[in-house]
Amino acid sequence: MKHETYMQRCFDLALLGLGNTAPNPLVGSVIVHQDKIIGEGYHEKYGEAHAEVNAINSVKHKSLLTESTIYVNLEPCAHFGKTPPCSDLIIKHNIPKVVIGCIDTFDEVAGKGVEKLEAKGCKVEVGVLEDQAKELNKRFFTFHNKKRPYVILKWAQSSDGFIDIDRSNGKKGIAWISGPETKQVVHKWRHEEAGILVGKNTVLTDNPSLTVREIEGNSPIRFVLDTNNSIDLEKYQIGNQPPATFKLTGLDTSTAENILNFLYNKSIQSVIIEGGASTLNTFIECGLWDEARVITGSKIFQTGIKAPLLRINPTKTQKSQTDTIIYYYND
Repeated sequence: MKHETYMQRCFDLALLGLGNTAPNPLVGSVIVHQDKIIGEGYHEKYGEAHAEVNAINSVKHKSLLTESTIYVNLEPCAHFGKTPPCSDLIIKHNIPKVVIGCIDTFDEVAGKGVEKLEAKGCKVEVGVLEDQAKELNKRFFTFHNKKRPYVILKWAQSSDGFIDIDRSNGKKGIAWISGPETKQVVHKWRHEEAGILVGKNTVLTDNPSLTVREIEGNSPIRFVLDTNNSIDLEKYQIGNQPPATFKLTGLDTSTAENILNFLYNKSIQSVIIEGGASTLNTFIECGLWDEARVITGSKIFQTGIKAPLLRINPTKTQKSQTDTIIYYYND
């Protein structure tokens, strides 16, 4: 079998950790002996064993490692963090060949893992399905290379283009647009990101919980834009849900740069921004977003708050019962 086949298996394994590994990257590893997979593993949870460790531990006959190739979608680490360096473990077991999807641009690694392996006589090949390997860890690379979280915009809009009903009469509560199946999809999205952010008005009008109650998984850390520190979050659902909720106060939240700097300093690797329209437009107008997921339902509002407008072509479209989900990527 070709290198690409085993690297794709690394990707598949790595994705099993999505939502549980941040701020660490998604990593899968496969060990091959004479064209047969004899071990595999992935990084399952932040603070726990890395993919290479789990793959090596899964090999029943360790003597075969000296004649095997280990595949990993991201360069093995060369530094001590929560766990010892994976490059040292590969060297310890005398695995002669290492095939890597892409280099880890994190300063503590950034080629040092490859250098260490080659210095000990390992044959290293880098760049197998490299573009896919980088896409897999788009959150990790954006955080370390651009010094900001990976930004996902998400909103639901009526079939006539409104993100919310007319609130001039003071009406409170969520004006649901999408159906039950789509709600599960959205909660899965939330689980996959480190943080979720909304504006103050969304809290005041909708009183959302912003959890993943429709699925099994971790809820993201919640952030609310409240420049003047004018609301008491404990009076709302959002302020009484684990794991944590933070207000962004005392800074100019009219600029996306300030918001993202705040999140970066909180080590939030990725954030899904769920509204309202003003908050979403803040990011759209300055181009500081990476992807958008727009849900269009079958309801007609006729009046209300107009949905944001993206002036780029969509990448793909997905049906969800009576809803349509359109994906955009900001290259």
